[in-house]
Amino acid sequence: MAKAIGVDIGGTGIKAGIVDLTHGTMASDRVRVPTPEGAAPEDVLTAVKTVLKTLDVHESTLPLGVAFPAIVKRGKTLSAANVSKTWIDFEAEQFFREGLDRNIVFVNDADAAGVAEARHGAARDVMGLTLMTTLGTGIGSAFLHDGVLIPNSELGHLNFGTYASVETWAATSAREREGLTWAEWAERLQAFYSHIEFLFSPDLFVVGGGVSKNASDFLPLLDLKTPIVPAIHRNNSGIIGAASLAGD
Repeated sequence: MAKAIGVDIGGTGIKAGIVDLTHGTMASDRVRVPTPEGAAPEDVLTAVKTVLKTLDVHESTLPLGVAFPAIVKRGKTLSAANVSKTWIDFEAEQFFREGLDRNIVFVNDADAAGVAEARHGAARDVMGLTLMTTLGTGIGSAFLHDGVLIPNSELGHLNFGTYASVETWAATSAREREGLTWAEWAERLQAFYSHIEFLFSPDLFVVGGGVSKNASDFLPLLDLKTPIVPAIHRNNSGIIGAASLAGD
């Protein structure tokens, strides 16, 4: 059985696991540590070392993929929405290769989740445009056309009304921060998804992130022309996608 390690770095937690690449499933328990306050590169690297040691794979030769909440081009992070501004124009892939003393693949977290759902989940064998969104600390997005990833879309940073980034108004963190009911939050999601539906005319929406386990509480409240379904791998999609890309 071909395996790889996936690490998913988020605004609030860093998760990791060993992935069965053949079936796109977790081949170990998922381990998690809180994202360090401020999320500076050195502190995040230390936390990643911790999760790899907890998995007992810190000296493993398995391929390793790391998913991160930023625009990632040729291994460099070009943005920093919910992490330290130090990550802007930062050679992240090289930093992690040197810090972990191993080869890695470094990728945007929502793109990783999209790859997992396209290969092994809700978007498998879907033709046309699938639009994956991850609802969490922010809103991540991934475009998949006939299963092929078009990287580094940032729909969570669309200007929306008085908000410079729609994620500050419609992400899971906004629901929790403001104590919104599912129905109140669904009204915000309705506005967000209706807007991007009009802009891109997708064939399928897939919703990931930790809140996808509660999909039945809010997805039925949305009225869209496009089918909208929860990610099959829920909050493990980033781990599975990062491992899958490393396995490539």
